[in-house]
Amino acid sequence: MDASIIILLAVIIVLGAVLFALVTLGKHGGRLDVEKYRVKWLAIEQSLDRNDEMTCHLAVLNADKLVDQALRELGYPGETMGDRIKATRGKLSHRDELWSAHKLRNRIAHESDVRVNYNQARRALAGFKRTLKDLGAI
Repeated sequence: MDASIIILLAVIIVLGAVLFALVTLGKHGGRLDVEKYRVKWLAIEQSLDRNDEMTCHLAVLNADKLVDQALRELGYPGETMGDRIKATRGKLSHRDELWSAHKLRNRIAHESDVRVNYNQARRALAGFKRTLKDLGAI
């Protein structure tokens, strides 16, 4: 075999491998900026005040946004957070906790008379935190 054909085949194989890696990383294998997520997560946890119900609401809303951002950055498909959560099937260790936390977020966002206490907010934040750990964000 001619040396130029061998070199051409090698280049094609290398380019194919690079292209495959890029496509694979774009679908649930990308890297997140862990430091950025840790800083945001700590700010959310520190914003929670046992004596202020509004901080409970805001912490849940912000935690939900942060998880959704991570899911989008990792390439999980869907138009809504719910769609992206469905796309995580088999990938999260505590997916039911994420669903419960997200449902609480929806109640906060859509029901004017919802009341969330400190313990409910802490449980929701625990679900969001486990998800961020599973995703490699924190």
